[in-house]
Amino acid sequence: MASEGKNLVGVDIGSSSIKVCEIEEGRKGQRTLVRFGFHALPPQTVVDGHVMNAGAIVDGLERLFHKQKRRDVALRASGHSVIIKKITMPVMTPAELAEQIGWEAEQHIPFDLADVQIDYQVLSQRAAQGQMDVLLVAAKKEELTDLTNLAVQAKLKPRIVDLDAFTVQNCYEAAYGLPTQGQTVVLLHVGASLTTLNILSNGATAFTRDIANGGNAITEEIQRRLNISQEEAEAFKCGGAQGLVPKEVPEIVGQAVEGLAGEIQRSLDFYLATSGDRDVDRIVISGGTGNVAALRQSVSRRTRVEVELLEATRVATPDPKRVDPMVLQGRELQAVVACGLALRKEREQAS
Repeated sequence: MASEGKNLVGVDIGSSSIKVCEIEEGRKGQRTLVRFGFHALPPQTVVDGHVMNAGAIVDGLERLFHKQKRRDVALRASGHSVIIKKITMPVMTPAELAEQIGWEAEQHIPFDLADVQIDYQVLSQRAAQGQMDVLLVAAKKEELTDLTNLAVQAKLKPRIVDLDAFTVQNCYEAAYGLPTQGQTVVLLHVGASLTTLNILSNGATAFTRDIANGGNAITEEIQRRLNISQEEAEAFKCGGAQGLVPKEVPEIVGQAVEGLAGEIQRSLDFYLATSGDRDVDRIVISGGTGNVAALRQSVSRRTRVEVELLEATRVATPDPKRVDPMVLQGRELQAVVACGLALRKEREQAS
C-alpha cells in the first residue's frame, strides 16, 4: 500500500460513544497521538448497527471538532451491513481479476450487487496449485451513505470508510509488527453491542466473524439483577465509581461474560477444525469491554491462551501538551479503532 499526505483524523462512531484520534508520524517512523476526543452517546442512539438518533451523533461530532481545523476524516463500518469472505480463485492477472470479481461476488454475497460496494485484495498465491486466496469485502451502499452523511452534516470531509476488523489489524501490526510465519493470532475487538473477531494466519486475515454481543449485555444483567439504573450498572461493571461495588457484582459479571466467551470459543473451534491450523498462538483484545477482567479470564481459561491488551498508546505516544491524560485514561482499549483509522493517509492507493 503506497501512502501519501497527512494522516486522516480517525472517527469511530460506536453504539455507546464517539472516539476521535489524530496521529502525527515523524520522519523516523515515530508516531505521536496529538488528539483524542471522547463523547458518550445517549442510550438507543444506535440499535443493531442502525442509527436511530442522527441528531445526537451530529451534535457529538460538532462538539468533538469544535475549533478544529483538520476535518479530513476516516470512518468505520461494521456489523450486518458488511460481509467479509476469503475465497479461492484460479491465479489470474489483476485485469482478469477485476473483470471476474463481480461474478465471484454474486456467488458469495447474499445482497443484490447493485446495493453494495465491492472491494477485494489478493492475500496469497499458491502457484503450484494454480490458485490464489482473495479477501472479498461488500458493504451496503445505503449504510455507507448514511454514515458519510452524518459526517458531512457535522461539516467533516469523509475520505475513507474502513472496517472494524482491518482497523484493529492496522493497530496490531503498528504496535507489534507483522505476525511471524506459521503464527495464528486472534484479534478480538469487544465493543458495547458487537464483538469483531479477526484471525490472522501467516500474517493475513484467514477468518472474520461479528458476534452480536458485547458490554451492554453485562450492564443489562447487572441492571436487571440489582434493579438499578443503567448508569449505576455501567459504573459497577467498570469497577465502581464513588463508593463500593455491591458484593454480588463480580458473580453477576462472571456469569454474564460466559455467554460471550463461549461464542468466541465456538468461533475459534470452528476455525481450527476447518482451516488446518493446529492451535492459536496469541489472543489480543481491544474495545471498551476488554477492560472487564472477568471476560479476559474466561476467554483465557477456555482457550488456554493468555489474553493480551491492545491499547492505542502502544501505537502512538500521547503528546501530554495536546492530549488530556484524564480523558484518555481507562479508554486506551476503546480508542483502538479510531487509532487504526488515524493511521490511514489522505492519498492511498493499493500497490
